[in-house]
Amino acid sequence: MGDPGSLVTEGRAGERSWCLRRIGMNAEWLLLEDGNEVTVGRGFGVTYQLVSKICPLMISRNHCILKQNAEGQWTITDNKSLNGVWLNRKRLEPLKVYSIHKGDHIQLGVPLDNKENAEYEYEVTEEDWERIYPCLFPKSDQMMEKNKGLRTKRKFSLDELEGSGAEGPSNLKSKITKLSCEPGQPVKSHGKGKVASQPSEYLDPKLTSFEPSGKTTGTHVNPGPAKVIELHHHKKKASNPSASQSNLELFKVTMSRILMLRTQMQEKQVAVLNVKKQTKKGSSKKIVKMEQELQDLQSQLCAEQAQQQARVEQLEKTIQEEQQHLQGLEKEEGEEDLKQQLAQALQEYRSLMEELNRSKKNFEAIIQAKDKELEQTKEEKEKVQAQKEEVLSHMNDVLENELQCIICSEYFVEAVTLNCAHSFCSYCINEWMKRKVECPICRKDIKSKTRSLVLDNCISKMVDNLNSEAKERRIVLIRERKALQQISASLNQARNLMLTCKQL
Repeated sequence: MGDPGSLVTEGRAGERSWCLRRIGMNAEWLLLEDGNEVTVGRGFGVTYQLVSKICPLMISRNHCILKQNAEGQWTITDNKSLNGVWLNRKRLEPLKVYSIHKGDHIQLGVPLDNKENAEYEYEVTEEDWERIYPCLFPKSDQMMEKNKGLRTKRKFSLDELEGSGAEGPSNLKSKITKLSCEPGQPVKSHGKGKVASQPSEYLDPKLTSFEPSGKTTGTHVNPGPAKVIELHHHKKKASNPSASQSNLELFKVTMSRILMLRTQMQEKQVAVLNVKKQTKKGSSKKIVKMEQELQDLQSQLCAEQAQQQARVEQLEKTIQEEQQHLQGLEKEEGEEDLKQQLAQALQEYRSLMEELNRSKKNFEAIIQAKDKELEQTKEEKEKVQAQKEEVLSHMNDVLENELQCIICSEYFVEAVTLNCAHSFCSYCINEWMKRKVECPICRKDIKSKTRSLVLDNCISKMVDNLNSEAKERRIVLIRERKALQQISASLNQARNLMLTCKQL
């Protein structure tokens, strides 16, 4: 049989498949199989399990999902990952489906240690299957099967052979097993102390010869109608290795003795046949003696076979005990793996909680700093408000003391400055001059009046900073003064007309 990988490659030869090619590496590519949903994360149960060597928490347990939509277009979804999924350098919104196309850049997580690129960066591509297959990243189930295969037991079986004896009165059937020994090693006969050189045509074809064994310590047998014994070799611990080794040694010794007795019996049978052919009827004592020796050998062989059967049963019992012990060890290993996984999950939980606590402390520090800033801003605002009120109060004092007309006790409206440098409202001083032509303050004669635009502008700007009530009062006063001025002008015109009429 060929390599399974070559069979898979040959089965999909000529096809083109979509995949995520890892940038900068000719390995760990992620295959996108048509019709299948692909999940990526560091947890169990995902299609591809990615465990970061730099930061174990960089990839979330179920980081992202890739699947085809109704039109067959591949899409990617960020499954609420901690460090995000980036498509063409833009972070994706969680649980939102995005279409991907050939040449798109996909990044899982963020760069660390002042690096420009993240640990897991991929490019969407479509390549020939022969180009993709050698670079594929193994799926999670394949990695679990591989790890499980490393822990499987090596099994060896012992099949009992049914060996028929040579032609003779016993017509015995023995169970013969192959034994590990050096090739070409002769078997010595107990009777004569010589190497047995029996021709091949006199040997039972079911009788097995010695074969060299390599590293395997168990025994191999040819198929027969007897039982099958399985030997499990565990790499770590055995229940009682010394007992199993001693049973195997006894088994080998007993099988060697059975083979020796069988060879002797066959030699004796051949010798009896030869003597029967060569001797006459009168020399039957020798034949009887040889037949007696043959029967002794057969009985001895039967006893050895019975002992061998007892050895085999004992070995079966020992192997069953070892199997039970190995099953217990496997169960303990499974429990240990589960404990390790739980410990790892607990460690991840603790590290995540520590990170959350650190983030909480940082947020609390930021909030405290913001509160302090707000308090400082509030105090500064209060100070500014107090200063503003103080300035306004000072302005009011200045307005009341310096910028008020002593005639009407209001702010100057169309301020006029006399030749004595005192200022009054234009309307007020005009009305005053109808009675007296002298300054109301210094009593000097009024010789000239000058409009003061600077005072008007200054009063207008200062009134703009006052409250709304003062502004409305100022506006109403200006309207009244304008109306009075119009009335006064009309009266003056009427008087002038009356004077002119009287003179005529």
